[in-house]
Amino acid sequence: MCDTLVTVTPDGLLFAKNSDRDPNEAQVLEWVPAADHPDGSSVTCTWMAVPQVARTHALLLSRPWWMWGAEMGTNEHGVVIGNEAVFTRTGKGEPALLGMDLLRLALERADTAEAAVEVLVTLLERHGQGGPCSYERPDFTYDNSFLVADGDGAVVVETAGRDWATEVVRGPGRSISNGLTIPGFARTHARRARTWVASAARRRALTEPLARAAGGPLDLMRALRGHGDGPGPHWSRTHGGLSAPCVHAGGILASSQTTGSWVSDLRGAPAHWATGTAAPCTSLFKPVEVASPVDLGPAPANWFDPATAWWRHELLHRTVLAAYDARSARYVDERAGVEARWSRDRPASAEAFAAAAGLEDRWLADVVTTGGADRRPWWVRRRWDGVDRAAGIAAALRGPG
Repeated sequence: MCDTLVTVTPDGLLFAKNSDRDPNEAQVLEWVPAADHPDGSSVTCTWMAVPQVARTHALLLSRPWWMWGAEMGTNEHGVVIGNEAVFTRTGKGEPALLGMDLLRLALERADTAEAAVEVLVTLLERHGQGGPCSYERPDFTYDNSFLVADGDGAVVVETAGRDWATEVVRGPGRSISNGLTIPGFARTHARRARTWVASAARRRALTEPLARAAGGPLDLMRALRGHGDGPGPHWSRTHGGLSAPCVHAGGILASSQTTGSWVSDLRGAPAHWATGTAAPCTSLFKPVEVASPVDLGPAPANWFDPATAWWRHELLHRTVLAAYDARSARYVDERAGVEARWSRDRPASAEAFAAAAGLEDRWLADVVTTGGADRRPWWVRRRWDGVDRAAGIAAALRGPG
């Protein structure tokens, strides 16, 4: 489950996305250089190979650790794309291209948003979409929608099997979530019960006004951190914290968690920020650039590894979540000051990630000593106990002794 937003201004566009996945599915920030490829070669995506093109662009991606494709990303030409799971009446297809594969292929091959849409729909018609979309739940499949943008404009692409529809974003803001939104296409293809479980309409009702009102990247960071009408998550037995853009796992039918977040400022020279970690409400947005790779250590997987940046942050995220109001209050003002300063005077990415690591270590040391009752419903606590055990992080969260 996800939310993707775009704001249209006279000077260009702003873009933002939360990627909501299984709570232990670490997400990787990956820098991919431009490359030339020999005639007749192919590229192996998550579940299938497709013919390669002569040259692919340099990319920066945020992708689930086990997938070839990506949830969101940008290329050297300032094209950005985010995708959404959508639930349609199309039957479960054979393994083909995932929506995340289509996103990466479009970024590799297109130098404008318009060209990226053409790549998406051409590959979709030719190869189809299908296959497991979750590492831990291989029976979970879905179709996809996309928000494709560059500095000149944005397009919504919605799909059902090999069928598709597009809508040019006219402004001032547009968001997509886990439901079809182009009216005629939605009437024909939407699977309404699963869309309701995903709480798509409710989250879109929150994000679209925020997209229309955003004046800069900091506004979109705040939008991605939103929990609705209060500072902390609201919990549903059906879908956990899926009623707001900053999603937290805990439901019985749906239990997604925001595992990565992204903001782009496409007004002029593109500028991008990524958390590289889960839960934007507990994370820092760091400046990132396609041309400036950062060594983030070993790539994470779905098992706790404190040597990886994504899993180190999970100690802070999961500690704060157990008493969100009291513990988040210990550092959110300082974090806001850091992000505001970085938005005015962007440090080098490596410098920002190093600073963020030091800040999060200090914040964790503070919040582990902060009181506050765990007021999450029993079913949420039980779900997280299982999630923590499955990842091997439970002992680290308890601390020494």
